[in-house]
Amino acid sequence: MGNPRQNVTFPSNGRTAHGYLAMPPKGIGPAVVVVQEWWGLTAHIADMADRLAAEGFVALAPDLYGGTVVHDRAEAARMKAELPAPQAAQDLRGAIDFLLAQPEVVGDAVGAIGFCMGGGLALALAAQEGDRIAAVVPFYGLPDDPDYDYRGLTAHVLGHYAENDRSLPVPVVDEAAIRIGEATDRRPEIHFYPAGHAFMNDEKQPSGYDALQADTAWRRTLTFLWAHLG
Repeated sequence: MGNPRQNVTFPSNGRTAHGYLAMPPKGIGPAVVVVQEWWGLTAHIADMADRLAAEGFVALAPDLYGGTVVHDRAEAARMKAELPAPQAAQDLRGAIDFLLAQPEVVGDAVGAIGFCMGGGLALALAAQEGDRIAAVVPFYGLPDDPDYDYRGLTAHVLGHYAENDRSLPVPVVDEAAIRIGEATDRRPEIHFYPAGHAFMNDEKQPSGYDALQADTAWRRTLTFLWAHLG
């Protein structure tokens, strides 16, 4: 059964991918790809797309799980492990192709924002797509490979990470930032917040959501996206 949040389809390497598309009030604007957490295309991810649209962006959240949304950590881990990396890359590339072909989209490059699993995928997408990604914003996520090759990345990078994230300790994030700088000659802007993992997610219960830190990160994100996409 398809996710009821799916409202658009787009080609992806010979097959049809699905996603959630949110349009800005003026009907035109720069585009941003919103990359899901390991739970799927949830209400939280759709809400992130809606919030970006309300700020003037054309936002597309691809449904990488093909309609499945999970709520249990073990099931989420299984879905993530079973997601073929080439398929995720193709669906995200197809999302960029779709957005850049829309007359409502301004510019010849898009932004990418991702959460947890999606943060790592957003960085990988930026490295994969080069100049087609002008700005990338990972929230508490990195590629699974600690030796990931970032040499294709030309986007500006704004990273949001938690000081109290047992799954992604501060030294690991610092090392990734150094690797990005060495590979690209572009110094990423990294912020650490006095919070735990997934501090932006106000949907999950029990939740690590932190309203103050989430608001600070969101304001920085909007300023950053407009600086590089506007």
